[in-house]
Amino acid sequence: MAKTKKLSGKEEVDQFIEKLTHPLLDVIKEVREIIMGADTNIGEHIKWNAPAFYYTGEMKPYNPKEYKRDIVVMNLNKKEFVLLILPTGSRLTVAKELKQENLPDGRKIVKIHSLQETKATRTALQLLIQEWISLVEKP
Repeated sequence: MAKTKKLSGKEEVDQFIEKLTHPLLDVIKEVREIIMGADTNIGEHIKWNAPAFYYTGEMKPYNPKEYKRDIVVMNLNKKEFVLLILPTGSRLTVAKELKQENLPDGRKIVKIHSLQETKATRTALQLLIQEWISLVEKP
């Protein structure tokens, strides 16, 4: 019996996107590129049936249920927008031009409706990710 090779995070996301049928596929691809280009310490994988991005660098010990390593998880359940969920994002203050909302549980959500909107908010989204990384509790 042949062993199945475990896919890398990038391969996993590539494969997921290749099979995905979503009206905002171009937005999903562009957002992925923006997030991955924000910092070299960002990894990706599939989490909760969507692309998710996490911090790969060293961190102080923490309770895994606090999701401190998770930067952004996409939610692709809606067809009219791509929802970005930042599990610990409510502490972020930059990027006011993004359509965002802080939730009482500490999450921040950002809605992106079109490729034009994605391109117009590219810098803001990267600044948001970079602010997140600057707040990581490193050893």
